[in-house]
Amino acid sequence: MSGDPVNVAAFLAALAESQPDALAVAVADGRNPDGTARYAELTSLELHRRSDRIAHALVGIGIGPGVRTVLMVKPSLDFFALTFAMLKVGVVPVMVDPGMGIKNLGECLSEAEPEAFIGIPKAHVARIVLRWARSTVRTKVTVGRRLFWGGHTLRKLEADAPEGPFPLLDPDPEQTAAILFTSGSTGVPKGVVTPFRVFAAQVKALREVYGIRPGERDLATFPLFALFGPALGMASVVPDMDASRPAEADPQCLYEAFRDYECTNLFASPALIDKLGRHCTDQGLELTSLRRAISAGAPASDPALERFQRCLPDGIEVLNSYGATESLPVAFLGSRTILRETRQLTDQGRGVCVGHPTPGMDVRIVPIHDEPIDSWTENLALPDGEIGEIVVRGAVVTPSYYKRPEATKLAKIPTENGDIWHRMGDVGYFDEQGRLWMCGRKGHRVETAAGTLYTLPCEAVFNTHLAVRRSALVAVETTGDGATGHGASRAGASGDQATRDEASRDRAIAEPVLCVERVRGGTKNGAAVDNSQLTKELLEIARAHEHTRQIRTVLYHPSFPMDVRHNAKIFREKLAVWARSRLPSGPASHTGDHP
Repeated sequence: MSGDPVNVAAFLAALAESQPDALAVAVADGRNPDGTARYAELTSLELHRRSDRIAHALVGIGIGPGVRTVLMVKPSLDFFALTFAMLKVGVVPVMVDPGMGIKNLGECLSEAEPEAFIGIPKAHVARIVLRWARSTVRTKVTVGRRLFWGGHTLRKLEADAPEGPFPLLDPDPEQTAAILFTSGSTGVPKGVVTPFRVFAAQVKALREVYGIRPGERDLATFPLFALFGPALGMASVVPDMDASRPAEADPQCLYEAFRDYECTNLFASPALIDKLGRHCTDQGLELTSLRRAISAGAPASDPALERFQRCLPDGIEVLNSYGATESLPVAFLGSRTILRETRQLTDQGRGVCVGHPTPGMDVRIVPIHDEPIDSWTENLALPDGEIGEIVVRGAVVTPSYYKRPEATKLAKIPTENGDIWHRMGDVGYFDEQGRLWMCGRKGHRVETAAGTLYTLPCEAVFNTHLAVRRSALVAVETTGDGATGHGASRAGASGDQATRDEASRDRAIAEPVLCVERVRGGTKNGAAVDNSQLTKELLEIARAHEHTRQIRTVLYHPSFPMDVRHNAKIFREKLAVWARSRLPSGPASHTGDHP
């Protein structure tokens, strides 16, 4: 780790000593009488001291090292202070995405067996009404006004806490720093066990890969990444937006935050890249202080990148970052290369280029199958140009899922020397330049009688049509007599049972169905085309490409279901269920309209 501390809270302590007056956090806190945004702020020293007081208070009520503690607090000064306090103590924060749905939330919290619960009043009401982790939670802390549920309030705890430095935990590198639940946008939500060494490695990687320097300011639109800001010596500026619904953010509020704090960094979902770019283009605004924009969660669309690029200073670009909760970052590619070169290949069905692996990351392509791989051997690696599953190894790779041994076995490949390869669940290949290309999720591939279809290469050729906003390839499985059967999603399965089912069942022969969400108002150039004509044109596109000739069914959906965390990933599982309901029994070779 080149001398870097294992506990990332130590970065905050160092910053507080070297730059005590430097801005650490600014969070939108309403509006001034003149309509301008009002922000609550903490300097690095103030954040350090406040998190020390909270750390003393947590230990005083029994929330000590190793205690699994749910943290359900909106992005705020409290959120930052609490998180750094928990890291200083060695409390294990359990972080879940509220957008994963009530049922998944309950299952995740029950699975984590938390001993403490820190949340805003709304979260405590939900905990009681929905009986979240009722049998395990012993200590409760309310951030805000406490009502009938008892326990402590953060305000009272801070007021009564002793003054003075808190002795920062010097953990074992393998000690669990947090349990971070995946969003469930591409499968069952799972708790990712994140050791202290992995957090520290991620901070180091972000600093070195993206060239982040102390004194920068980040327009933070994703709470988890925002936490890295102070650890990187970079102020986190949290704008007035609902982080769980980025597509609904007000772009003017984002721009005002960027302008008022002269932000140098932006970490945003593709939905925000699109929205902010449209706003700045329409209003003639430029993001003059920006040094880099990092987009993650899914590939940003080429038109969105092109618009956003025009708002940036010369030499600055959008960095499309590839990774996952289990491993971040893995690779990245700049928007100038995408717009100048790789998007043309994407439109031809080559997949989406995600760039070269980041320094320190080993990336290989292995044969696609749904069973565990018991041990690693270099003989597994496929040659360049051949599509397979993407696997990665490096310091930022997490070791396991919490209390999901079968999911861990499916996702991790052990080596003889104790290292771990993580199976990304994505399929792709390396080109002749050593760049990684992504072809979609492994679980979304469509097995047909004529061969395997991959989502991104197929969808890209249809997305070039002026009437198509986006498309999604899904599988509708067929029985032996040609009747439609189960969709690929197995939407009713959950937990390790779903993992076992997906891994062990034979993948049935399926009909490939293209679901299409149309551009509103006709086409991208304003011309009108009805569904019947559009279907003919899309099937002509299908016949013109070897890898899409098997697609003979087009269905129109009014608005694709999207993931909540980034508003960028299409819920193909839900679309598969919908498509199955739209297709009659019998051999499939037809088209359909939206309901």
